[in-house]
Amino acid sequence: MSSSQMVASAYTTSAKVLVLGAAGQVGHALVELLEKSPGIEPIGFTRRQMDITSADAVRQQLEKHLPDYVVNCAGFNRVDAAERQVDEAFAVNRDGPANLATACAALSIPLLHLSSDYVFDGHYASGYSEGDDPAPLGTYGRSKWEGEEKVRQLQPQHLILRVSWIFSARGHNFLLRMLEQARQEKEIEAADDRRGCPTSADDVARVILAILRQLTCGIDVWGTYHYCGAEITTRYGFSEAILAAVRQYEELEVETLKAVSTADLHPLAERPASSVLKCRKLLSTFGIRQRPWRSELQRVIREIYGES
Repeated sequence: MSSSQMVASAYTTSAKVLVLGAAGQVGHALVELLEKSPGIEPIGFTRRQMDITSADAVRQQLEKHLPDYVVNCAGFNRVDAAERQVDEAFAVNRDGPANLATACAALSIPLLHLSSDYVFDGHYASGYSEGDDPAPLGTYGRSKWEGEEKVRQLQPQHLILRVSWIFSARGHNFLLRMLEQARQEKEIEAADDRRGCPTSADDVARVILAILRQLTCGIDVWGTYHYCGAEITTRYGFSEAILAAVRQYEELEVETLKAVSTADLHPLAERPASSVLKCRKLLSTFGIRQRPWRSELQRVIREIYGES
């Protein structure tokens, strides 16, 4: 049997995958990727199409479609806004996953749930493994952590994937905010005291698909995993890379990128000093390696300027 025949035969079993948060960065990227993937039938739901904070809506849609897997990419991800909209943050990030886990357990549907590096307080400069104790600093992190706990308690067949610093060519993210500032302001400030790993939404979608492929082969490896782009940087370092990549395509108004402390920016929510995620468990279990965020950044910039 040729290698192409082997690949084709591996994907003969069709899997129906229901994706929540299909209008968000990762959800949108995942649905687009699954649509191109042999043997996968994606069903994407935006928040308007299915409100995960409604237990009845969740149960009705899952009973109607009976997917083989549910992937929850929905979330209240605006960190500062979460401090003002506490009830909404917990409704989406905690109660929504609880509703999904309850319905998935009743129908024996495995649940893949997206979480965040902000469940940690940032005191470990070397990075966080899956077994390290969470200690979220703000409403956003607490709501994501409590959502994880609901998933663990209510649906044993779960896989929680924590990711960090998501960026893409669409939606609301640090890259697009930096680009907008650079087009309007002479001087931009960026924090140089918070460490993490930028991760493209398309890269996370790739990881989720690779996990789904192996789950459809009968691998029983439920639990919590980490994924982020390769190479640690700061918001200032990420900003430097963004501006350098964008200047290949247009002249910008910005002349100075100034390194400052996070306190100088007066954020409403406290951020972890280091939210670096260690990804060895994902590699040893699924064979999934980290991709450099710099190459992903170049690809996203090309997409923004219509070159991909």
